[in-house]
Amino acid sequence: MGAGKATRTGKRRRRAVPWAVLGLWIALLALAGPFAAKLADVQHDRVTDYLPASADSTQVAKIQERLPGGESTELVIVYHREGGLSAADRDTAAGQVEEIAGKHELVGRTGVPEGVPSKDGTTLMYPLVSNEPGTDEKLRDAFVEDVRGIAHGQDARDGLSVEVGGTGALATDAGKVYDSLGGPLLYTTVAVVALLLVLIYRSPVLWLVPLAVAGIADYLSMGVAYGLNQAFGTTVSGQSAGVMTILVFGAGTDYALLLVSRYREELRRIERPYDAMVAALRGCGPAVLASSGTVAVGLLCLLAADLNSSRGMGPLGTVGVLCALIAMLTLLPAILVLLGRRVFWPLVPAFGSEPKQRRRSLFAAMGSSAGRRPLTVLATGAVLLGALALGTLNLPGPVKQEDSFVDKPEAVTAMQTLARAYPQHGTQPIDVIAPEERADRALAAIRDTRGVESAEKGRTGDGWTEISVIARDAPQSAGETATIKALRGELKGSYVGGDSAQQIDLEDTNSRDTKVVVPLVLVSVLLILIGLLRSLVAPLLLVAAVVAVWGAALGIGGLVFGPVLGFEGTDPGLGLLSFVFLVALGVDYGIFLMHRMREESLAGAEPAAAALTALRTTGGVIASAGLVLAATFAVLTNMGLVQLVELGFVIAVGVLLDTFLVRTYLVTSASVALRRKVWWPGALSREPGERRGPGEQTEPPRQPERVGAP
Repeated sequence: MGAGKATRTGKRRRRAVPWAVLGLWIALLALAGPFAAKLADVQHDRVTDYLPASADSTQVAKIQERLPGGESTELVIVYHREGGLSAADRDTAAGQVEEIAGKHELVGRTGVPEGVPSKDGTTLMYPLVSNEPGTDEKLRDAFVEDVRGIAHGQDARDGLSVEVGGTGALATDAGKVYDSLGGPLLYTTVAVVALLLVLIYRSPVLWLVPLAVAGIADYLSMGVAYGLNQAFGTTVSGQSAGVMTILVFGAGTDYALLLVSRYREELRRIERPYDAMVAALRGCGPAVLASSGTVAVGLLCLLAADLNSSRGMGPLGTVGVLCALIAMLTLLPAILVLLGRRVFWPLVPAFGSEPKQRRRSLFAAMGSSAGRRPLTVLATGAVLLGALALGTLNLPGPVKQEDSFVDKPEAVTAMQTLARAYPQHGTQPIDVIAPEERADRALAAIRDTRGVESAEKGRTGDGWTEISVIARDAPQSAGETATIKALRGELKGSYVGGDSAQQIDLEDTNSRDTKVVVPLVLVSVLLILIGLLRSLVAPLLLVAAVVAVWGAALGIGGLVFGPVLGFEGTDPGLGLLSFVFLVALGVDYGIFLMHRMREESLAGAEPAAAALTALRTTGGVIASAGLVLAATFAVLTNMGLVQLVELGFVIAVGVLLDTFLVRTYLVTSASVALRRKVWWPGALSREPGERRGPGEQTEPPRQPERVGAP
């Protein structure tokens, strides 16, 4: 009677739990949906969203927003004819600028702005400044496009070229690239993941389930990201939102691969899908939780960064990983249980069946070679990674604004035209904000500063006065950089900003952030690994391995960015961001391998056998997961900004190196060579008869976790 009642209760639970989980997710999405739709409204790519929080240039941008008229939009209209401008060309230019001045309120000058001719007579530039758009990005874009519409009325007629550049036009063109990231990035990521899942699962149905769950997790992450923005003011930029989507699909698919692989095995051993899923979650759940927790902690270390874009990416990346984790450990199991065994068609794992015997696997062969000559394999791999890391010496210097686009927009070509026509003349202002009561003294000091061509007072308000400075040297040249640093040294109590000053602050702050965040990530990840693996040597081995991967991946970037892709510079934040992602994600896979190795050791296997068995049984899952994650980050290489291309390339290459070289060969060979010492000072580092010390409990043998190839 009691047994029958328990059986009926178990059946009801098996039927009810998956439906209850599905219902909870429907309710959760209903709550998150309105917020997810609003994420685009709080996504901004203004200067202050990327600048260092405490830098001079950030303070200038913030104060300018409070001055009469709000934030300034600065444009430069460039008229150019190779053979020299004619009188008709100058009349055309003057007429167009007069039309623009009649339609829009221009500030900083009285009447119609005057043109500045180049010495060779081929170019005429008209600087325009307007406060009409303020901080509204849509109004700024409309202003820029209207000016371009008027200017292009005579564009390319009889050889006359007209281009609209300046900081406002550059911001508009950059905004177009960021706006284009959302759709193409998502669609391309989904297509890449779908293709890989079809190849991995070899099923016309199964691939849809983890892909759909990843899409739901991405939608949830958008709602949570919006909530963070509203509650804590977390910066949401096009870059951080795009990386969040990449992490949801990449990390989420990795967790799905591990779970589905284990679930398939349990279905052969356990009759009911519900019970098989419970066993699968118990088996691989701890490793998935530990790996996702490590990634989340690594990303949250970015909160210590002073750069707004980096600090905002930490919470958003963490949201992506955690939403993927929750979805893959709750929604995915519920859907798989409801669909039953038929979801694996045509390779349905029948109860009591044995998996098809295959020829010796690739990872078994790799393990055998690493096991025969572990020191040779380890030394060869270390030399190879070291040689690749030397490529970092070939990395180009910091990327300039005009070189930050893969395809040059109009604002960049205008800057390049100005650089050629005015080689020894500043073509974009340096913005100085001085206290109102000291504005005259500041203006006199600026004009006396070496490297300054001219200076002119602008708006005054809220206790501050704006001074526009033109340097003698070209933008972002060594001479202009020296002028900006001289102004900052001379003008105490004032702030020096503008485009070139922003680039200086970005480089300096990235250098500072690297010194702070890198040690923080290493210590945080190391402590988690020590707690998880109950060892000191194994965690140090994993951390050293991922750091070596990071150096080698950056080195490969140095061999590709300039010589192959033709990039003129490297994003200042590349080193820090790639380090955080590669360390966090690389350790993620290391946990899968070392966790299985520890389980084998606890079950009584000899150290070498435990290492080789761990590689053989987890190699397929790790390889599949590595391919998916590398492919999702590789999607960034198809985007229009150099910083995203470089970041996606380095992370994708690093994940592949980690998956097929470091994790398979080097970590395995090091574990074989170290034998029990890899678990020092834990109990597993001693021989079985020596493990019990005074007051120490011997860990009982455990059944090893079964993680097979998908």
